[in-house]
Order: sequence, then structure tokens, then C-alpha cells
Amino acid sequence: MADPTPGAQVVSRVSRVLKVVAEHPGGVSAAAVAHATGLTRPTAHRLLTSLAAEGFVDHDPGAARWFLGPELYLLGSLAADRYDVTEAARESVRALAAETGECAFFSARRGSETVCLVREEGSFPIRSFVLSEGVRFPLGVASAGLAILSYLADDEIDAYLDGAALEERWGPQHSAGAVRERIALTRETGYAVNPALILEGSWGMGAAVFDAAGRPAWALSLTGVESRFRPDRQAELGRLLLDHAHRVTARLRDGSHPSR
Repeated sequence: MADPTPGAQVVSRVSRVLKVVAEHPGGVSAAAVAHATGLTRPTAHRLLTSLAAEGFVDHDPGAARWFLGPELYLLGSLAADRYDVTEAARESVRALAAETGECAFFSARRGSETVCLVREEGSFPIRSFVLSEGVRFPLGVASAGLAILSYLADDEIDAYLDGAALEERWGPQHSAGAVRERIALTRETGYAVNPALILEGSWGMGAAVFDAAGRPAWALSLTGVESRFRPDRQAELGRLLLDHAHRVTARLRDGSHPSR
């Protein structure tokens, strides 16, 4: 059924375009935006051009790349006082990177997705580049999203997995049954493990951060190469993640930050 709200389709398309541009700090082509959003290339280009006229995106003609624009920076600055939770997590993200040598992250739940807010490089020279600021994954995909999904209520998990169809894009390892198995393991250990399910050789681990109502709203995570996530080290990394997740949860509960 079509959305009865006038302009809703346009708003949805603009939102999708901006999200794709945000996932590419180094710029993205109109063709790539069209492919990622499912829009035709002329439609994607028309929306990008309109957004550029309002300052929401910037265009580099020489490189044929689109970037987030200055107007979004201004709007984001105004919204930061209400929605910026990164300062409560930044200390722990830095500490995790320093203590483990891996890349550390802080991600937030946005509806049925997680979006990376903070990335800190570790000292280990071989790194995974699956995740960076602005990159989104569906819940249940990547360790942060699995950690958050695992601590939702059972009926919410059921409703989400019934409609998410994760395996269509992410492969059979993300079937509802396979995700449920990882949820059970996450609830048992307290932390989530992604054994190279997104990119071969790139492992991740995550722990949920909870809001004042006790709901999983954010996650801390680590990524690195498989040799750094052997079973004997997973327990150590999991303990560190859970310790810092507890600290961030306490900091956020002491403040006045919205959960989503």
C-alpha cells in the first residue's frame, strides 16, 4: 500500500541518498548512490543536485564525487547537545584500542540498523576496514548489531527476524536460524562474536550498552584479523568489552541522553 503522506516517498529517497553519501567520507559517485539506494541513476543525480543547491551535499566535479555538505554540519552542531552520546563512550573506545591493539568502535541503534559513531585505530599493523564512522549495518549483522539484537525482548527479535530477510543480501550465514544461534551464544557469554561473516578474515566482537530503561541502544566493538581472535583470546577481549560497556552504560545513565 502506498504511503498516504504527501511527499513521504521523496523524503524516504532523500534519506537513503544522504545515508549512502555519509557512508563514504572519501566521496561517492552518483552511479554508486543509485546502485546502493535502488534508484535510477537520473533520479539519484537529480536528488543529489537538489541537495547540493541547499547545501546538504557538496560536489567535486573534477573527481565526480559527492560529499556531505556544510548545511548538515550546521544542523548537526545544533542537534549535538541533545543527541551526542559519543563523549560518554570516547574514553572507552580509546582505551579498548590501546589495550587490545585492535580497531575499536562505538555504534548506535537507529531503528533496525546500527550506525558507527566513533572509530579508534589500534596499534596492530594489520587492520580491518569493514567499519568506519557513518557505516550502517542491519541488526544481527556485524558484532555491534548482533550484541544489540541479542538483548531485545524475544517478541521484538521474532518480529524483526520474520521480516528482515537478512540472508537475501548477507548470505545463508544470516538466515533467521543462524542468527538465533548466535543470539543464544551471545546471551550465554554476554558478548557477540562475528567470525568473518561479512568479510573473509575479518573478525569482530561486540558488547551492548544500555539506556536508562535497560534497553540495548548502543554497542562497543572490536575488529581485526582472524589470528587476533583465537578462542583463547576471545574470553579476554570479551571481558574488556563487557567492562567498558558497563562503564559507558553508567556514564550515559548519569546524563540525559535519548536512547535513539
